Amino acid sequence: MAIFTPTEITDNYMKASVGKAKSPAWRLFVLAVAAGLLIGLGAVTSSTAAHGLENAGLVRLMSGLIFPVGLMMVILMGTELFTGNALMITAALDGKISWGLLLRNWGIVFLGNLVGAVVLAACMAFFGQLNIGGGDLAVYTAKVAATKNALPWVNAFVLGIFCNLMVCIAVYQANTAQDTAGRILGIFFPIMGFVLAGFEHCVADMYYVPAGIFAYMNPAYTGMIDAAGINTALLTFGDFITANLIPVTLGNIVGGVLVGVTMYACHRTKKEQ
Repeated sequence: MAIFTPTEITDNYMKASVGKAKSPAWRLFVLAVAAGLLIGLGAVTSSTAAHGLENAGLVRLMSGLIFPVGLMMVILMGTELFTGNALMITAALDGKISWGLLLRNWGIVFLGNLVGAVVLAACMAFFGQLNIGGGDLAVYTAKVAATKNALPWVNAFVLGIFCNLMVCIAVYQANTAQDTAGRILGIFFPIMGFVLAGFEHCVADMYYVPAGIFAYMNPAYTGMIDAAGINTALLTFGDFITANLIPVTLGNIVGGVLVGVTMYACHRTKKEQ
């Protein structure tokens, strides 16, 4: 089956962005909560598979092979993901939507993604999923959260840029295909790549960091996490917001906008003069 060209996918995404921008707030929010949940489930499954491995490279490889299921579900189910919606910048540049509608979409979707991911994190931490390995998964989850909160602000920002370069490329590649298998292939490799490289995705971190914080709050795991030598002082929501969520989100916006602006400048159908 023929694939859409770069010009066609750029034009198609701009058209789709009009619907995204004008969608009722309640619909955007529900679909965004769903996307936060689905990306979080990708994180749950990849962490569960990788937590027992010792070699750092194997941990990243296993995570990279499994985590892409999250974005596959997001795109195939038509939900709303903040990082992918950075590409809506193309419709704003083309005058198809206003800048106010763009920011409205980003704000509602960001909040919905946060709610879906954090609720999932609480469910995993307090209802037994982290018991796997006798609680080893809880310790691993807390370690991941502390590591993310320990990143220098600039590092988190730059890693966020490169992450969303790859995520938005995955979104465009998925839209080149007209069948499910092709869309899955378009998603898989860029997402596997960003996980392998250790880049930072704000919606994934909306699960990873709260899950580690909640794990430490659960008395069933507190002692094990303390004994593991993790810097538990970093397991706070204040650190999550200031040291991780803000810089990673800003980096993701920059990365996504760079992809969108490049595609718009080079591949959109030019308007007749």
